[in-house]
Amino acid sequence: MKKKEKEKAVALRYDEHKDNAPKVVAKGEGYIAQEIRRIAQENNIPVHQDDTLIELLAQVDIDYEIPPELYAAVAEVLCWIYRANNELKENLSK
Repeated sequence: MKKKEKEKAVALRYDEHKDNAPKVVAKGEGYIAQEIRRIAQENNIPVHQDDTLIELLAQVDIDYEIPPELYAAVAEVLCWIYRANNELKENLSK
């Protein structure tokens, strides 16, 4: 029987005026992951599920920029977030 893995989460922040690349600002497993997701939901921050990317991002220290090798994968997530935000804005304006 396969052991159930703990839920994991990684939070990124990107400030185009201060950062060269997105930074890992929070990460954790189990309860910490649940709290990261809860805070995101309470603040209407989109959440994207990608277990492989989470594993890679979890290796980055907190308050450090992601490595260039992850730019393309994170850019895809950012595109998804921008689309989700635009859809939300359109739905709210109707």
